[in-house]
Amino acid sequence: MKNIRVLHTEWSDGWGGQEIRTIGEMEALREKGVQLFLACKDNAKIKEKALEKGFKVFTLDFRSNTDFKTLFALIKIIKKEKIDIVNTHSGKDTWVGGLAAKFTGAKFIRTRHLSNPVNASKLNFINSLADYIMTTGESVRQAMIQENKVDPNKIKSVPTGIDDTLFDPSKYNKAEEREKLGIKENEIAIGILAVLRGFKRHDIFLEMAKKLTLKYPEATFLIAGTGPGETRIRKMIEDMKLTERVRMIGHTDEPARFLSALDIFTLTSDSSEGVPQSVMQALMMQLPVIATNVGSTKDLLNNDNFILIEPKNVDILVEQMEKLIQDKELRSNYSQKARAYIVNNFSRKVMAKNIQHIYNTLLQKD
Repeated sequence: MKNIRVLHTEWSDGWGGQEIRTIGEMEALREKGVQLFLACKDNAKIKEKALEKGFKVFTLDFRSNTDFKTLFALIKIIKKEKIDIVNTHSGKDTWVGGLAAKFTGAKFIRTRHLSNPVNASKLNFINSLADYIMTTGESVRQAMIQENKVDPNKIKSVPTGIDDTLFDPSKYNKAEEREKLGIKENEIAIGILAVLRGFKRHDIFLEMAKKLTLKYPEATFLIAGTGPGETRIRKMIEDMKLTERVRMIGHTDEPARFLSALDIFTLTSDSSEGVPQSVMQALMMQLPVIATNVGSTKDLLNNDNFILIEPKNVDILVEQMEKLIQDKELRSNYSQKARAYIVNNFSRKVMAKNIQHIYNTLLQKD
């Protein structure tokens, strides 16, 4: 079979788990001989990342679901580049990208990254036009089968694959990474790595920090990431008088280094997660993890390899965090359980193998 040519489309101009997944997927499939292209907005962060990685990028407006200018531009691109598969990622680009694929005879894959419900209205028919749907978690897949009547044979959960050669704790000197972040030897570093958006519930992380600082002078708290909620979160830290105990380190291009410096990782989201990449990364880095049971986070749970709690409950989060702070051996037990299951089931190699199979299956049907 000739080299498969895939065009990814992305309306979002942010840089979070969804966009990171797309670039990682493109890199992983390129290693398997697939030729990858990206269409996105001119001001999008993903454009910069794709160009850095050496991918050909087309910039389009993606103004709305019915952006005919973008639709016709995509049709031209598909024909000129002889695209076999169009893979869409957000709402607006799914409409114009999916329709462009249908008009040109290219296969149409729709990736659903978030866990919030998809509008089941008959007017929202674009998902039914997809030749295949990929979700980033099993709960999302099941919801689309039940609520959106998607054919179970045309939808598969393909969680984001993490590079286990990069997220390998043996590659990092923990003491050195802690020193870079100003973490003292006697401190217990508790961190969160997430885009600064409302559904990530950094407010709950800060409420937890406030309660724990009253009892544990050795606890220090780190927030990694950027996003639209940055100003709000900084003000909360000031208002809660946590400036000496909570630090915002901003965006990190090397999340493995950040994670290697921590003692405990937590994710406090209340919605919209697929299988959260930061939890997978933390588990690969052999960290004890406390994460909320939203989206498909529970897909990562195996043999009690981390602590899964209900969302929006500060008291439960504090209770579980206290157990880990107080018991170094317990932290060690969780860290020893963490890595193997994630590497074997959620590595980049596993993701690439699953996606390549989908590509081959779609194109062999012709």
